Amino acid sequence: MSITTTQDRDAQRSLARLLPRLEQEFAAQTDAPVWDAFRRRLDEHFPRLFHLLRELYGDQYDFFYHLERTLALAAQSWLDRPADLKVQDAQREANPTWFQSEQMLGGVCYVDLFAGDLDKLRTKIPYFQELGLTYLHLMPLFRAPEGDNDGGYAVSDYREVDPRLGTMDDLRTLAQELRGAGISLVLDFICNHTSDEHCWALAARAGDPEYADYYFLFPDRTMPDAYERTLREIFPDKHPGAFTYRAEIGQWVWTTFNVFQWDLNYRNPLTFREMAGEMLYLANLGTEVLRFDALAFMWKELGTVCESLPKVHTLVQAFNALLRIAAPSLLFKSEAIVHPDEVARYISAGECQLSYNPLLMALLWNSLATREVRLLRQSMDHRFQIADDCAWVNYVRCHDDIGWTFDDGDAAALGINGYDHRRFLNAFYTGRFAGSFARGLPFQENPRTGDARISGMLASLAGLEAALHGNDGAEIELAVRRICLLHAIILSIGGIPLFYLNDEIGLLNDYSYVDDPAKAGDSRWVHRPATDWARMERRHDSATLEGRIYGRLRHLIQVRKATRAFAGNRMQVINVGSDHIFGYVRTGPEGQRAVVLANFSERPQSLHPNEVRLYGLGYQFRDLVEDRALALGEQTLTLEPYQVMWLTAE
Repeated sequence: MSITTTQDRDAQRSLARLLPRLEQEFAAQTDAPVWDAFRRRLDEHFPRLFHLLRELYGDQYDFFYHLERTLALAAQSWLDRPADLKVQDAQREANPTWFQSEQMLGGVCYVDLFAGDLDKLRTKIPYFQELGLTYLHLMPLFRAPEGDNDGGYAVSDYREVDPRLGTMDDLRTLAQELRGAGISLVLDFICNHTSDEHCWALAARAGDPEYADYYFLFPDRTMPDAYERTLREIFPDKHPGAFTYRAEIGQWVWTTFNVFQWDLNYRNPLTFREMAGEMLYLANLGTEVLRFDALAFMWKELGTVCESLPKVHTLVQAFNALLRIAAPSLLFKSEAIVHPDEVARYISAGECQLSYNPLLMALLWNSLATREVRLLRQSMDHRFQIADDCAWVNYVRCHDDIGWTFDDGDAAALGINGYDHRRFLNAFYTGRFAGSFARGLPFQENPRTGDARISGMLASLAGLEAALHGNDGAEIELAVRRICLLHAIILSIGGIPLFYLNDEIGLLNDYSYVDDPAKAGDSRWVHRPATDWARMERRHDSATLEGRIYGRLRHLIQVRKATRAFAGNRMQVINVGSDHIFGYVRTGPEGQRAVVLANFSERPQSLHPNEVRLYGLGYQFRDLVEDRALALGEQTLTLEPYQVMWLTAE
């Protein structure tokens, strides 16, 4: 954000007013170099922080008190920060786009389902290194209510691990060992809500007015009704409306997602400061990336949809500015499952340096179902580009459902009716469409409108479950090729590729979730299986299905890491004259170039080599995937079913 000269003078005067009290309180606690490092960052980032906080809370009579306490929080956090993390801060400041390296590879898992607990997860670090991970996202692991807790997204204490998984000391030790293995720890920052068992919510329920103001509580339906005139329902089957009546306090509580998740009131500067404290605590624990969960919902204003409002961005930018002062190596990753235009608005060095790419994910599945890449090509051509100092986190699927988030305008430009097409995709991926290879389940299906999202393991959605059931060897091979195709795209298109662990050996849907009352009503548990380590041990045996999938994916990972053209985020979509082949050019930081061609059809597809020569590779190619030279004259270039080529100049 730009700051005017007047605003900068206001910030400098405010800092001059506050700094003597800060130095009196903290400078004597440490040596001069440590304090000087804090002062340098404070001088650099305070003007932006001041302007953002004044925009949020400048109308509060005690604004300067909250500003002073926020800076005190940052100072204490910096002084408490472990020495090795301070060293990392300096390294990352010197190389701020370290996460754009071709060496980056992400993995995501649940601690209990993958390994049992945090201590056992530490024993899996050699496996993470074998796979090539440099980034490990552990799904919510904080203390949460028993039973249904939205998969851990109803947090009862941000500073206490679920006792079944271990302790905060265990998590701290894990973070240190991961860092020593070259793997960055990624955790969720559930910033929109807490559970109704969080100590703040318990105090509010007990009648404490200070903590009641951390949330949105109303004595009757007047204000909830006024808000709901412009709100959409997120989980209409489980939780109609956005408010829940709590009889024990006689109040209506804002609960966007589930009745046990109370939305936080960021109009209260205390809420901001408390949550900033939780964030800085996690930073000093050794967390290197925080995923902002449901951040689009963080700010509420009457008469609006209360999603992606301007002050949501102001909030996240304020958190970012505070981190640049107290823990500058920590990155933010946005989780904004909103319109593609809105997703892009969260991505900047001053807001979220990383962002999930839900549009790419949805359109990859769309292209598998249709065997056409028109919508994928159209959308990525103008929606993939982001700031040079940021990166997409590209994924095939995650812990959540698959929603069809493409832009209806992009679809209409191709003669596609968005409403009808989403119904087709839902039918295809639930196996209801004749000839579908997919075996998924609907999530939050609305029988009246036909709207739904899709649950399912990658292998089951890609056809492996159906092929194994039919014992059809040819279909099994096609399913394996689809699995590899999708991963080949996310490994090469630009950004951080993210694997949902267990996909690398082709685990199928786990239907046993219906036997657990806490999970039975949520079909997303079908794609959250426990890791089968007996099957995992077969990953090196190429005669097994696990070995076929793992071996091919591991090869793609190794080639990616050896290809400098896959660093950075520069990607140009190309039209190679076939609606079945997705093509793009990657250009690395030093100008290295690679052309990617991907056949989304189960039939061979051909193109004239001139379609590729135009992109700077000349006549002599090397396909990095198969490690073979291609000397092209006038003959056509043929891609086999679901084949991907990574072409560089020979």
